[in-house]
Amino acid sequence: MQKNRSTEPDLKTVEFPHDGVKAYFITAQATESTLHEVFDRVSVEMKEHDAKIAFQYLFGGRQLYPKAVSAIKNLDWPLTLLHGDACSGDCSITGTQFIAISGAELNPVMDGDRLVGNWYDTDDARYCLLGDLRADDLSRSREEQARDVFEKMENLLQQADMEFTDIARTWLYLNDLLEWYDEFNVVRSQFFKERGTFEKMVPASTGIGAGTAAGEAIVCALLAVKPKHDGVKIFAVPSPLQCPAIDYKSSFARAVEIDQPGSRLLTISGTASIEPGGETIHIGDCKKQIKLTMEVVHAILKSRDMDWEDTSRAIAYFKDIDDAHLLEKYCIENHLPELPVAISHADVCRHDLLFEIELDAVKAN
Repeated sequence: MQKNRSTEPDLKTVEFPHDGVKAYFITAQATESTLHEVFDRVSVEMKEHDAKIAFQYLFGGRQLYPKAVSAIKNLDWPLTLLHGDACSGDCSITGTQFIAISGAELNPVMDGDRLVGNWYDTDDARYCLLGDLRADDLSRSREEQARDVFEKMENLLQQADMEFTDIARTWLYLNDLLEWYDEFNVVRSQFFKERGTFEKMVPASTGIGAGTAAGEAIVCALLAVKPKHDGVKIFAVPSPLQCPAIDYKSSFARAVEIDQPGSRLLTISGTASIEPGGETIHIGDCKKQIKLTMEVVHAILKSRDMDWEDTSRAIAYFKDIDDAHLLEKYCIENHLPELPVAISHADVCRHDLLFEIELDAVKAN
């Protein structure tokens, strides 16, 4: 497995071979002036590997939307575009992240006339990545839009001959999250109950407060995996330093591992400064919240015989973007390798949480 290969200092690419297919995780920081350059470089690099981009996130301030739309208007992959203008600090930092695939045919998933994802096959499993999922009727209440999006997930997965319970990972971006996160959790838990999710496996997840172009109440993305034989194991992974999130009525697993012949992928949910009993700690101190959060993530990695060097992608969410340098400082002081992390400006799921990070890691068996 090739780690952090990069053609430029600010473009990090991790290559993940699995069952004859290669996934490329590309992470970059961009500014308004370099956005087109980043997109062009990623496109060129992936063409060199005969890889097609299957998925992209782009984070930034609302003022970057016109530039971003201009950069992507001729591109043929789904993009989830999010902003964090409701939070504090300068919104000029933009993080972007791509997932590209070579060695397998990408089959499009369409939401009407919108390309929202792709699915592909290996000998071991079927994989589906969907993004930019939103309700069709934005006049409906926030809770109704959330229900609509879960139903849309289920319906779109049918295009890949998959079911809702095949979902291993979700990303949930809520506009004004802090106003209705509890109500959202009721909707999610009810839908999971109806679909038998609790009886099979609760997905890993990130729940973050971020705005969208049209002001939708919620925009989502997901990863679904459907094994073709018993040699593929997909299971929830607990956090050694935290209680299950479901203990405080938030229906997600701390992490999920996809264990297949030859390789493993560990996807760690959005993680923040929460102590074993479920309470926020280090209130008002972003530096200490980062320290605890990173220790929690590291403990999950170590529990699965992985370490920071196995990181394939990460997204760090800051309530105040001016605190972003504290993560870099932590990594330097603790001698961490240079992580492929995108920076996002966003509200975390509690008023007193200042930082959250999600992280994926890959390792050969």
